[in-house]
Amino acid sequence: MFAWASAQRTSVCTRTSQAVAQRWRWRRRLVRLRPACRHDTLQQRTLTTSRLNDESTQASLNVAVLGGGITGLATAYYLARQLPKAHITLFEGTSRLGGWLHSKQIDVGTGKIVFEQGPRTLRPSRPNGWVTLDLIRDLALEDQVLMTSKESVAAQNRFIYFPDHLVRLPGPGSSLLNVLFSVFTEPLYKNMLSASLTEIFKPVRGNFDDESIGSFISRRFRSSLADNLVSAGIHGIYAGDIYQLSIRSIMPFLWAAEETAKSVTAGFAGGWSLHWPQDTGLDAEWAKAAPPSDTIQAIRNSSVFTFRKGIGQLAGRLETKLRESANVTTRLLTKVEELQLEQVDGVPSISLVARSDDEVTCQPEKESFTHVISTISGKALNNIVRPESSLSILSLTPSVTVMVVNLYYSNPSLLPARGFGYLLPRSLAFDQNPERALGVVFDSDATIGQDEIPGTKVTVMLGGHWWDEWVAYPDEEQGASMAKAILQRHLGISGEPQAVHVGLQRNCIPQYTVGHHSRMAQAHEALKRFSGRLRVAGNSYTGVGLNDCVRSAREVAMGLVEGQDEKTGLEFFTKDYAPVLRQKKD
Repeated sequence: MFAWASAQRTSVCTRTSQAVAQRWRWRRRLVRLRPACRHDTLQQRTLTTSRLNDESTQASLNVAVLGGGITGLATAYYLARQLPKAHITLFEGTSRLGGWLHSKQIDVGTGKIVFEQGPRTLRPSRPNGWVTLDLIRDLALEDQVLMTSKESVAAQNRFIYFPDHLVRLPGPGSSLLNVLFSVFTEPLYKNMLSASLTEIFKPVRGNFDDESIGSFISRRFRSSLADNLVSAGIHGIYAGDIYQLSIRSIMPFLWAAEETAKSVTAGFAGGWSLHWPQDTGLDAEWAKAAPPSDTIQAIRNSSVFTFRKGIGQLAGRLETKLRESANVTTRLLTKVEELQLEQVDGVPSISLVARSDDEVTCQPEKESFTHVISTISGKALNNIVRPESSLSILSLTPSVTVMVVNLYYSNPSLLPARGFGYLLPRSLAFDQNPERALGVVFDSDATIGQDEIPGTKVTVMLGGHWWDEWVAYPDEEQGASMAKAILQRHLGISGEPQAVHVGLQRNCIPQYTVGHHSRMAQAHEALKRFSGRLRVAGNSYTGVGLNDCVRSAREVAMGLVEGQDEKTGLEFFTKDYAPVLRQKKD
């Protein structure tokens, strides 16, 4: 990707040539060439707990951002914009930025198509979706947005495959008669109506602070509802097991409704809604802001949206902006091996030991930063922090691996039904899903406008929690065969695709298992020992979606900008930020 100049390894390792070698190493591995950011204790003492407005205070800041995925990119962008005199270094262990946002343009001979290996669409829902839209506006990406309207087939038709056919879910465009007919005749909805009517009479939970989604839904409704409907939805978002994942962290409204409204059904019927203290500031900002442009307002009113060249366009534009920022250095192929809090004349700082790919035989230098924001996984952060096990609580968040198989067929009329796609519940018989697929997206309906040529484009997602105990994963050829078998069995598609792309996303989705909220509260206390110099953000903590990641990046960056030393990125798990369930008044 970059033309790196070479330097003799002996000069890299020789202390007497350190200054010269450092310049040459940076020319090889940095996106931009800038001098090292070294700051003495006197400069560090200028840090205050007030908003960092003055240039001298900003210039004393030397901030490291760990991880070049969407959270790391957005964090570095917000910091660079708010603190133009600060020095920001973005560390990424691989050769590319963007993390799980990976859009590939494939030439199939008659034109180009877009394959997504990560997220493919975004919801413009408030508040997190609006934060992403604010970022899109700042990056001048509005003209690259492709919207899916709420009247489209993708918005109105979403399916679950059970027990041997596609079942359309109730939603926009569904008549009451059709919904009732489906509820009474489809095995998918077995016991749903009676369970919903009797849930209001169920006793409220006892004295415990969390529960699995499967256990909660089975206790309040019926296990069939959990296994048939809820598990399918969770497969589409978390690729996880409803009997392991936390109801409090993933479905907080349901958890709060049982306690406050005494019933989930009553919570919905009574117009209750969940209010988060951290949203108050955003609401105030939007209330004072100028009206959104017609384009942004149209996106807000859409069902979902993406970009002309794929979701990866967002990461690409952020990367371009960071390259243009004079105060940002990006270090690719550089892995942080150690992180430790240090005190110099009573002033705290963070020391990092980072090794680039060209330093495999050398002793890496220790570097000092006033602040570090980690957007890598909690488990990865725990592995590098010193003393060892200082943040061991973060290592308790597991993750799942998903295989993503993109397929393109030149025939545009292969799908037996039009819509966004379908999900597979845990209750589906093994002979209907021996590959352990999670779902299938009808990309040619869900993201209209990306491809230069017509055709049928689908994505099959395999694995997730189903593969937790597997000692080895399928290779690309096996993955493609498994995906084609799914399409033939469920949709009757038997021909060979014109293009296939298979990607194995290892440990891509963190699993918020039972107790996640309490563990994050404990992690917040552990991070406070770093005196505000180490903070975290990303999908290991406050949400696995792209909108969640952008929101967490903004929050952690603004906490630093405003000089709030008590912020860790996990303060939202404390009692001060507990959500409140309120009933809408007539």
